Amino acid sequence: MNDQLKIGGRDFASRLMLGTGKFATPELMANALEASGCEIVTIAMRRVDLSDPKDDFLKYLNVDKFTFMPNTSGARDAAEAIRIAKACRAATGSDWIKVEIHPEPRYLLPDPIETLEACTQLVKDGFTVLPYINGDPVLARRLEDVGCAAVMPLAAPIGSNKGLTVKEMIAIIIEQSSIPVVVDAGLGSPAHAAECLEMGADCVLVNTAIAVANDPVLMARAFKQGVEAGRSAYLAGIAAPTKGEAIASSPLTSFLENGNARV
Repeated sequence: MNDQLKIGGRDFASRLMLGTGKFATPELMANALEASGCEIVTIAMRRVDLSDPKDDFLKYLNVDKFTFMPNTSGARDAAEAIRIAKACRAATGSDWIKVEIHPEPRYLLPDPIETLEACTQLVKDGFTVLPYINGDPVLARRLEDVGCAAVMPLAAPIGSNKGLTVKEMIAIIIEQSSIPVVVDAGLGSPAHAAECLEMGADCVLVNTAIAVANDPVLMARAFKQGVEAGRSAYLAGIAAPTKGEAIASSPLTSFLENGNARV
C-alpha cells in the first residue's frame, strides 16, 4: 500500500520527524536518526551554521538523506522569527521553516498572535511554513487559511514527556484540517506516538524522549514501530465501543444459557 505523508508538495514514507537537541554526542544523534527511519529533521539555527561545511555538527548528518527543517526556536516575536527564517533560507537554500515563537521561558508555550503574524508574512515570502502551536482549533484553521503547509500542535509542554494532555483539542484540529497535522512536543513514549497516529494525526515530532533515553538508538527504533503501528491501526479502522457491557465474540454465551453445555 502506498501511504505517503504529503507536505509542501513532497512525499515522505516516514511519519516520524526528529529533533536534534539534547543528545549526549553527535554520533549518538546520527545513530538514532538512522534507527528512527525519519526523513525530516528539525534543527535550531542558533545551534549550527548550516552554511559552513566545516561545522562539526554537519559531518554527522547525511545532507542527501534528510529534509532539514530549521526552526526559529528562541524567537520572542514575529519580527525575530522572520529574521531567523530568512537567515536560514540564505544559509541553506531551503524554504522549509518550523515557526516557534515562545517569549515565556518557563513553559515555552507558543505565542498565537505572533505566530499567526509571522506565518502570514513567511507564506507571502515563499516559505514552506510549519508552525508550532497550542491545541487551538481556531488558530489552526487561521494558519491553514493563510497558507501554512501543516500545523504542529503540542501534545504537552516541550520536553515534559507527559503525552496527549490536550487530546480533545487535537482531535478537533485533525477533524477540521485539510493540511497535515503533526503532533509536536511532550510525547514521552512510543505508546504516545501510536495514540496520535491512531486518532488520525498525520505525523509526530519527537526529540527529548529519544535523546535522553538510556538507549536512544533503541528508543528511536521503538518510536518508529509505534508510529507504524498507530498508522496501521488508523487505516484498518479501530472499532468504536457501542455499549457499556461486554459483547460476546462467539455464540458460546447463548449456547451456555440454553442449558446445553456438557461437562
